[in-house]
Amino acid sequence: MIDIIPANVEDLIHVQSIAHRTWPHTFGEILSPEQIKYMLNWMYSLETLEKQASDGYLFLLAEENGENLGFTGIEVNQEPGKTKIHKIYILPTAQGKGIGKKLIQAIKDIALENKQKSLLLNVNKYNTGAIAFYEYLGFVNIKEEVIDIGNGYVMDDYVFELKL
Repeated sequence: MIDIIPANVEDLIHVQSIAHRTWPHTFGEILSPEQIKYMLNWMYSLETLEKQASDGYLFLLAEENGENLGFTGIEVNQEPGKTKIHKIYILPTAQGKGIGKKLIQAIKDIALENKQKSLLLNVNKYNTGAIAFYEYLGFVNIKEEVIDIGNGYVMDDYVFELKL
């Protein structure tokens, strides 16, 4: 059985580990190995994750029989009335078990408890599997965004929204 549990600061090492095991599979055909390494070091250092947690991000872990299989990192009220899903990844070996749906439901529950009107997330324009998943769940593409992340790299994303 899949359980969704809040992550504390000590659990952020598991978030980091899942990201490092997931990104090469998720982005291997979309981004260069150098960009993947750069982004993982930038976005998933323990210092960055701990700062995000202290700044109000909520991290949730998906686990089964004590094994961490996925995670999400969200920010309630990132824009007034909107919860931003900053991170959501599931290990490639655990995909197809309904973990993504359970994480999204947990996020919806938190957002509704906080009187949010919608969920927002960014997704790489070429991540067709994730785009199909979000559309299946009712998310709608509301705009495109190109974000300069330094070192000559950009994030070329769609912004999706799900009204609650």
